[in-house]
Amino acid sequence: MFENLSERLGGVFDRLTKQGALSDDDIKTALREVRVALLEADVSLPVARDFIKAIADKAAGQSVTKSITPGQQVVKIVHDELVHVLAGDNENAGELKIDNAPAPILMVGLQGSGKTTTTAKLAKRLKEKNGKRVLMASLDVQRPAAQEQLAVLGTQIGVDTLPIVKGQSAVDIAKRAKQQATMGGYDVYMLDTAGRLHIDEVLMDEVQSVRDIANPRETLLVVDGLTGQDAVNVAEEFDNKVGVSGVVLTRMDGDGRGGAALSMRAVTGKPIKFVGLGEKMDALEEFHPERVAGRILGMGDIVSLVEKAQETIEAEQAERMMRRFQKGQFNMNDLKQQLEQMLKMGGMEGIMGMMPGMGKMKKQVEEAGFDDSILKRQIALINSMTKRERANPKLLQASRKKRIARGAGLEVSELNKLMKMHRQMADMMKKMGKMGKGGMLKKAMSGMFGKGGHGMAGELQNMDPKAMEAAAKQMGGKLPGLGGGGGLPPGLSGFGKKK
Repeated sequence: MFENLSERLGGVFDRLTKQGALSDDDIKTALREVRVALLEADVSLPVARDFIKAIADKAAGQSVTKSITPGQQVVKIVHDELVHVLAGDNENAGELKIDNAPAPILMVGLQGSGKTTTTAKLAKRLKEKNGKRVLMASLDVQRPAAQEQLAVLGTQIGVDTLPIVKGQSAVDIAKRAKQQATMGGYDVYMLDTAGRLHIDEVLMDEVQSVRDIANPRETLLVVDGLTGQDAVNVAEEFDNKVGVSGVVLTRMDGDGRGGAALSMRAVTGKPIKFVGLGEKMDALEEFHPERVAGRILGMGDIVSLVEKAQETIEAEQAERMMRRFQKGQFNMNDLKQQLEQMLKMGGMEGIMGMMPGMGKMKKQVEEAGFDDSILKRQIALINSMTKRERANPKLLQASRKKRIARGAGLEVSELNKLMKMHRQMADMMKKMGKMGKGGMLKKAMSGMFGKGGHGMAGELQNMDPKAMEAAAKQMGGKLPGLGGGGGLPPGLSGFGKKK
């Protein structure tokens, strides 16, 4: 979503950080370019103007221009201001008020913004992550089969929906939902209101009537992230007429310019609570301003990466992996687990987007023709091996290689690249296992998957970059998989476009 903005800002800051000292003119020139980048990303003019003024005030004077690392200091000022624009002054703005059961949540927005799907996604999240018993009710009597759609989604995610009674008005359905939620012992009930193609009196009157009946703890406005500046106008209109407590931006995985997200909080004063990142029922994430700011500025998002790992791997599996790695054991079964893990975590593109500095490699990756199909081909090669061959890759001689490649429908050369990658990763695991008799590895794995689950995430977020670099050197220079010279991970560079 923020790819173009990130590239533009990355170019500006690269030039700043390469200069030994900065003059006031250097800073003014850089901020002019930042302003243009924001406007091109569809950020509203008042927001861009205030943003640049705040940075200019903080960056002015002796402290930055004569600092030891003035370029880095300017980047930090921009990062902090970006977080402020996205978050405002309330640090816990993203938390939902779902006390006093049954807590009503009112979902509002225009037609086509993804309101019904978002309702189901949020219900699934409340059920699985917060342990809440949820009831969903569709108040959309305008759109054909809207109520049936919510019922189908409810069945998919295992969340109850209010039985459909034909001919009832939205107000009657809201009353019935409130009654059933109270009598049925539900913690939360969600009201999915009707939308229109544009804001009109009828829509607002209906939503106001439902609001007065339900007295919602949260009124969430669902906005299509691809809408651009009009999304901000929609948010202001709904807030003035109905009152909005938070915003959910959908389609944030699309190719929009991201200006709505940057403008929304500053213009409306309402926090962005969640972002939709796809059609799947689990493709809804909390909005973390500091992490989004980090991604925009190419600093990565290690915390989200660790949290994704926590969600996609079981603690028992992590323990088994840790014991094997401590002994220096790493066979093809282990490699297959790693490759499958990468696919579960959003593929190579998703992972690289969260790793600091990796955004700059995007063009190189595209030119190499590298995508997730390569991971699938590597898994196919491993699946084509016998159990003995997976457990002991040293058995793989010429005749076996031909059979394996033929079984996967691939070339022997691709199997050779896979084996090379395996050897490099095995060497890395041995070195990690030997460090302090596995101390570093054990700490990392237990922190990532231990009780609470957020130990490693917190450590990585606060870790000094120099300490990370020192750890990498201890393991023999650069971390395998990041390719010492800034290239693709070892064993993957040859898996790109076929000749």
